[in-house]
Amino acid sequence: MSDADDVADAGFDEWLDAAETGDAYYLECANGHGSLPPRRVCPDCGATDLEAVVLPERGEIETFTITHVPTPAFEADAPYATAIATVGPVRITGQVVRIDPEAVETGLEVELEITVSETTGERVIGFRPA
Repeated sequence: MSDADDVADAGFDEWLDAAETGDAYYLECANGHGSLPPRRVCPDCGATDLEAVVLPERGEIETFTITHVPTPAFEADAPYATAIATVGPVRITGQVVRIDPEAVETGLEVELEITVSETTGERVIGFRPA
């Protein structure tokens, strides 16, 4: 591929594809530490033997922020809430969708949803209320 826009982000694009079809997963080492791809080494213990494990369907928002004045890359998306949600043993950062940003709160139960940025047209990780 010669066009930079057509270059796949190895590991991450495959994960987005899997999440989009309901097959999201995380990587787990023998010590039970979870992380998201692309990984070749466990970030907690350094183990290199990682296994793909099905990601739970639901998670919980641990923290969030509402952006009213975004970077140009998300200009048409504003205002929006970005959250960190705990989903099984991993923490995932994503944009909260299908809810007014002012209604987002910690403890909100969410499900993973791959959505598209209104500004760039690129896929982004999102969370919808469960």
